[in-house]
Amino acid sequence: MKTYTKSEVRHEKFRISNKIHSGEIFIYPTDTIYGIGCNALDDNAVKKIRETKNSEERSFAVIAPSKKWIYENCVVPKHAEEWVDKLPGAYTLFLKLKNPKAVSKHVNPRDNNATIGVRMPAHWMQKMISELGVPIVTPPANVTGKNFMTSLENLDVQLKRICHFAIYEGEKKGKPSKVVYLHED
Repeated sequence: MKTYTKSEVRHEKFRISNKIHSGEIFIYPTDTIYGIGCNALDDNAVKKIRETKNSEERSFAVIAPSKKWIYENCVVPKHAEEWVDKLPGAYTLFLKLKNPKAVSKHVNPRDNNATIGVRMPAHWMQKMISELGVPIVTPPANVTGKNFMTSLENLDVQLKRICHFAIYEGEKKGKPSKVVYLHED
């Protein structure tokens, strides 16, 4: 698995963007913890992450490329607007999905993508994802029920097998984002 630093990502941005658009699976940092991700439109890649994480029942959140994307693809009721205004930040906002083609059917198969968790991390990766123009799935880099990755040394071997590359910035000591359910009144 190829590993990139932040400066290498800047230098190789075009190549890395092409890898993501083509469905490659990768590890990346956020403002909270490391995630395992792929282009959220790619059925095969999303399904492979879901199967490898043993996460058949849990919904995956996505990193939205922009607030505009959120408003175009999600139902944002009046009471949710203040939360969207707080982005980027360490929040995962669950909203009703109004455009089912905005993500793969495997993002939240439990409710047929009726709802979706959206994030916009306060992290330099958000700018890269904004430039990609596509959402990225963002479950924690762990197998369900096991500890999440804090450094490359403790990346689960099952996840390592399916990852094409990692964007790494050293050990993370954060915790997952705060989940806010906004899809109901």
